[in-house]
Amino acid sequence: MSAAAPPSAAPAPAAGDGDRAAADWVIDVRNLRKSFAGREVVHGIALRVRRGEIYGFLGPNGSGKTTTIRMLCGLLTPDAGEGHCLGYDILRESRSIKLHVGYMTQQFSLYGDLTVLENLAFMARVHGMPRPLALARRTARDMGLADRMDQLAGTLSGGWKQRLALAACTLHEPELLLLDEPTAGVDPRARRDFWDSIHALAARGITVLVSTHYMDEAERCHELAYIHDGVILAHGPVRDIVARSGLAAWALLGDQATLNRVASGLQRRAEVEIATFRGEELHLAGRDGAALRGLVEDVCRDAGLACRPAAPTLEDVFIHFMNAAGEHDGAAAPDGTSAAPETAGEGTP
Repeated sequence: MSAAAPPSAAPAPAAGDGDRAAADWVIDVRNLRKSFAGREVVHGIALRVRRGEIYGFLGPNGSGKTTTIRMLCGLLTPDAGEGHCLGYDILRESRSIKLHVGYMTQQFSLYGDLTVLENLAFMARVHGMPRPLALARRTARDMGLADRMDQLAGTLSGGWKQRLALAACTLHEPELLLLDEPTAGVDPRARRDFWDSIHALAARGITVLVSTHYMDEAERCHELAYIHDGVILAHGPVRDIVARSGLAAWALLGDQATLNRVASGLQRRAEVEIATFRGEELHLAGRDGAALRGLVEDVCRDAGLACRPAAPTLEDVFIHFMNAAGEHDGAAAPDGTSAAPETAGEGTP
């Protein structure tokens, strides 16, 4: 896949005010670039997201996820590139985009000294919604916040703060939600409940683009894009990304002391890209399936271990992309496209 070319798909229909509702692509952008202080942090990104889809943005910290999201919602102007978000031109109609999207930042950005209800009513007034207090009450009930309407937002736990933030960015009924690592620092149960809410919103036809570095969250998305140093290295459904990675995997089983001993040696072998324990098994993955199999069979025979083929995971692919991108900085990306030079990380406006 070329990082500067749109993902393979049917050509997007021409978008504009007259046919926004009919457009298949809620996001359709090409060659987005952005620099801060002379350092380019987004290098020619192209992205297409269908209406009603949950699209995951997966990548390490500093990879360009936040900068890209801010360009899509009109908070940052790209240095180069073109395209549409909700049918509006991202360069000339950023104000219209802002009116129709909900944007949830990484950090909780509501008012801690206001109650849940007061925060929601304030946001309803900001959006010019009629009967803001009634809307705030209804939104609180819909988002499971009815019992906390009179609680100060600053006293909420992390999970409840995230739920309030989601309520605040959906009360004006946006067509598109842009969620920037919304569950960072939230406990597993709160993350699960939050994602149940995201799927409920998508079922209502709301499109969601969400950035994350949690593997389990990425697997709950309809499609993913993996971004590294401002370049999209892979995109598509999770199963397709894993299949296209070309990784083979094996599980080694046996005495724990023996597994620990062989693990340190295997981590230094060129045939092994990933060596990690999963429960009582040693999980190995690498690109050269034949070489990896030969190595595993030799090691297991010599050490008296059992082995079986295993399925590569999204986490394996994630680590593989990070390793490959590091090896090819300034040369070619893992998919054969031109790789971007290493950046210092994401900038801030």
